[in-house]
Parts: sequence; structure tokens; C-alpha cells
Amino acid sequence: MEEDDRATPSTVRDTYDHIASHFATTREYAWPEVESFIETTDALTERTAPANSATRPIVGLDLGCGNCRHAELLAAADTVDRVLGLDISRNLLETGRERARTNEFSVALCQGDAATLPLATDAITVGIYVATLHHLPTRALRRRSLDELGRVLRPDGRALVSVWSTAHDRFDSDDAAETGFDTTVEWTLPGGETVDRFYHIYSPPEFERDLERSALDLREWELSSGNCYAVVAGTQE
Repeated sequence: MEEDDRATPSTVRDTYDHIASHFATTREYAWPEVESFIETTDALTERTAPANSATRPIVGLDLGCGNCRHAELLAAADTVDRVLGLDISRNLLETGRERARTNEFSVALCQGDAATLPLATDAITVGIYVATLHHLPTRALRRRSLDELGRVLRPDGRALVSVWSTAHDRFDSDDAAETGFDTTVEWTLPGGETVDRFYHIYSPPEFERDLERSALDLREWELSSGNCYAVVAGTQE
């Protein structure tokens, strides 16, 4: 299927600004895959300081943070010194700010584009990038975003990346196809208004291929409940 030429980063931003308050109320709990990753990743459990140097701060990034339910998990990890939350939607960031205030955890919030991260190279120790990459409306932007994650992620760091895939039960598609497809998925607001949200539904081979061609070191990936999940490392020298 051709890329959806109606979707742009600004329309994606406007969509989530519009539905932010209601969307955030439906995203109370962290995904178990994210909980497991944070609990077991060696980026947090096996860290040692380089010889003759001070230990660098351990920085967590929730990329596409929404209401910061996963930033909250990072903030609760004993070894994490600082947590950043980045989202293109200012209104979603406000829901994250309110969650941090209510649940009393610390997160530095930033409005930004996942394809052009306003972060220093080699700055992030552990990253969560779930349910966001598939909202970037072109192949070029999705690949650039993976490269950007590779740029900011330390070589000894780790990140979890997830996308919806053609293996999901709601899609009547061949999950062995080489490429996925673009579509829209409706969000229904209280009162009945429906809002179309852009998705690129990845085929599993396409997801693996894009990761392998990016500035990330693909460590492992799997399908779970119709989603593709990958653990990646940075590759900066």
C-alpha cells in the first residue's frame, strides 16, 4: 500500500493534542513487556565505571512518553539518576506532568520530534520507545528516528522498541510479507466524535530489516500479542 500522503508530523501532533486528555485516562498501567525490560536489562543491572573515570549518570528516556506511565517505571528504578520524557504533543506532555505531580516522581519533559531528537550524542543509558515509531508518517522519518535513537543511546546502553505488526489479530494481512502498510485507526471521544490516527503497520521482516539497517545494534526481537518488540544497543564509538 502507498504511504498515506495525508499524514504529516504536524497532523499526528494535532491529532494527539486533540485526544490527549481522554487518551491519557485509558493508559494508566505500564505494559508488562516494558516492566520486564526495565527489571532485567543489563544496562541497569550490570553497570561498572570505566577504569580511572567517574561513574556517569544513568539517564533514562521515554520516547513518545504520552502520560509518562513508562517514565514512572524508569524513575522508580534504583539505579536511574535522571529520566527524560519526550513527545510531539504538548497536551500529552501536560498529562505526563500531572501524573508526575500526582504520583510524586521526577521526569524532565520536552516537546520534540522523534526523528530529530534534541539530545546529545551518547547521552542515554536506557530507552523506552514503544507504540510511537508506527505513528511516524513516512518510511524516511521512521528510519531517521531509529538512527536518532542509535545516536543518543550509549554503546553499553539498551532500549526497547515496539510497533504494531501485521501479526495482530485485528489485521487481515500476511505477517510474512516483506513490507507493511499504512492505515488509520479510529479513536472515539466521549460524546461519540471519532478521530483518525495514522499507523504504519509493520510486517515482522520489515521491522527486523529497518532495525538492522539503522544506527542501532539489534540484540534480539520477538512477537508478543501482535506487536514486534526489539532490544537494541547504541553503536557510537
